[in-house]
Amino acid sequence: MFRIGLTGGIGSGKTRVADLLAEWGAAVIDTDAISHALTAAGGGAMAAILAEFGPQAADPAGALDRAWMRELVFRDPQARTRLEAILHPRITAATNAAAEAAAGAPYQVFVVPLLIESGRWRERVDRICVVDCDPATQVDRVQRRSGLTPEAIRRIMAVQVTREQRLEAADDVIVNDGATTPYQLMTRARALHDRWLELAAAKDRTA
Repeated sequence: MFRIGLTGGIGSGKTRVADLLAEWGAAVIDTDAISHALTAAGGGAMAAILAEFGPQAADPAGALDRAWMRELVFRDPQARTRLEAILHPRITAATNAAAEAAAGAPYQVFVVPLLIESGRWRERVDRICVVDCDPATQVDRVQRRSGLTPEAIRRIMAVQVTREQRLEAADDVIVNDGATTPYQLMTRARALHDRWLELAAAKDRTA
């Protein structure tokens, strides 16, 4: 199976790219969506999170209180480690199950926000694709969609690798800066989709 690791900084537009690839037939496995499902009310990680962090870790509906947890892990790096110890094995298991279920797709796309940071994905995928934009555009997009302050957004960006590090690790890049139109983004993503179909077919022939 031909596998793409799709990543990009917060606000880069990787979710839109993933949606386009799914429309064109790729099997998209979004680890962020898996994480959100695990931390929703009644999600598979919530009992362990509440046991580790206490009832204050949940919002009134019983889901993970993301704002509370965000503040905690920024103040206490060990809290991040404790949270990751709960989430990562569960995310990995769910990701593997989703990949197995999608074995018949032309190729698979793993959407991983911290793909470069994790250090675990290079050997799991055939190519890494980065959706790239400048930091100012990231802040503007995230602020418009989430209401977070620029300071809070920059704090999130600070725990991610730099734009330069991400581009250095990329096999493929989709530019989605502030001047990019939806049509341009679609065209750039389509060109790579067609190329990946060719590479997937070539890999199948040599398997």
